[in-house]
Amino acid sequence: MAVEPVVYGASERPPRGDYERAHADYTCPQNWASYTDADHDTYRRLYARQTALLPGLACDAFIEALPSLGVRDRIPRFEEINERLKPATGWEIVAVPGLIPERPFFDLLANRRFPVTDWIRTPEEFDYIVEPDVFHDLFGHVPLLFNPVFADYVQRYGAGGLKAHDLGAGELLSRLYWYTIEFGLIRQPDGLRAYGAGILSSSSELKHSVTSQHPQRVKLDLLRCMRTRYKIDDFQATYFVIDSFKQLFDMTAPDFAPLYAAVRSLGELAADESSASDSLITLG
Repeated sequence: MAVEPVVYGASERPPRGDYERAHADYTCPQNWASYTDADHDTYRRLYARQTALLPGLACDAFIEALPSLGVRDRIPRFEEINERLKPATGWEIVAVPGLIPERPFFDLLANRRFPVTDWIRTPEEFDYIVEPDVFHDLFGHVPLLFNPVFADYVQRYGAGGLKAHDLGAGELLSRLYWYTIEFGLIRQPDGLRAYGAGILSSSSELKHSVTSQHPQRVKLDLLRCMRTRYKIDDFQATYFVIDSFKQLFDMTAPDFAPLYAAVRSLGELAADESSASDSLITLG
């Protein structure tokens, strides 16, 4: 499944969802009672399919945290997840009607509130959906919010996003989100694994990202990452690889303003373009 980033700007197409029920910060009630039996069955089947694919492809931290979502045979109530998530890492999930603008998005993350789209795809969209739905957001994103280090990284990203927005660099920072939180890979002692939500919630890109010889895999470098455009309607041509969530957290501590200036000076790279300075990760 290919998904767009939660931040606006990747497409001219209006975002999907009922925005009339959203508050000023774009959050809204989940309205769990509105889900049909078919909606719950879609979630159950998606959950079962993805869970079966995880061994040997998803990172250990994700597999360990996945049971924290609770029920797997229906769409969970967000408040039930928050009863476990809030004590674990201080985060909570909040419902949103769909994609939201970057400033409210960054603000929610900076305040440890993760926006989760509350609508679910139709049965006809089972294998492919253009925008994130409740399954992508819950299954792909929320489990790692139970990991304290990764949870702190997501908050740090949100705080940095507010600064980037004021500097007109939101699009550059969105590439870091895309290549880490959505499509990131991590090296474990037993091999390469996925931790990005866009990969973990995809039945096809999960195996491709970890085992295919076709894409290039590059050790994460912030400047390289922010220069690199990405694909929203196909498998990624480039994946960035980290060694640990602590490494990711520590890398995002400095002021990014000089990085934004450097990206603008050096120019962008195509999604499949290589760079002479790349530190490539090869499959064993």
